Amino acid sequence: MHFNIYALLIGALIPMIVGFIWYHPKVFGTTWMRVAGLTEESLKGGNMAVIFGVSYLLGLMLTFFMHIVVIHQMHIFSVLANDPGINDPTTEMGKWFVDFMAKNGHNFRTFKHGVLHGTIAGLFFALPLLGTNAMFERKGFKYIAVNAGYWIITLALIGGIVSGWE
Repeated sequence: MHFNIYALLIGALIPMIVGFIWYHPKVFGTTWMRVAGLTEESLKGGNMAVIFGVSYLLGLMLTFFMHIVVIHQMHIFSVLANDPGINDPTTEMGKWFVDFMAKNGHNFRTFKHGVLHGTIAGLFFALPLLGTNAMFERKGFKYIAVNAGYWIITLALIGGIVSGWE
């Protein structure tokens, strides 16, 4: 099973691009700062090269994970990965796998389908994580909504890119 390295590299930029828009003061930035208890002064400083560099690395990790989540063909490979003949097209299993992928390797590989799975990941993975942390941090609904909305959209776009860009 292979994956598109360009989709991985571009997908890793999505959190920063969406964040630039989402957390802009004219979108949700002012609300986010208020509900997070931040000010423009408190956000000044910090090593932006480190912040963006680490953000990109985390984006790479996230995009790699989303590749596994949104592409159905990864699941058949993971089920059969320990079969000794899976990577040898001359074995019975290898022939079956090559044939299976020839017939089904492109199924559900669309931007739209990736967006669906990315949205599901945002709703059922990111939202519960963020919501749980926010409640213990004593943050309110707006804090959860702003941050979860960002991650739902971000994961939807990453899912769309890695699924649709073979």
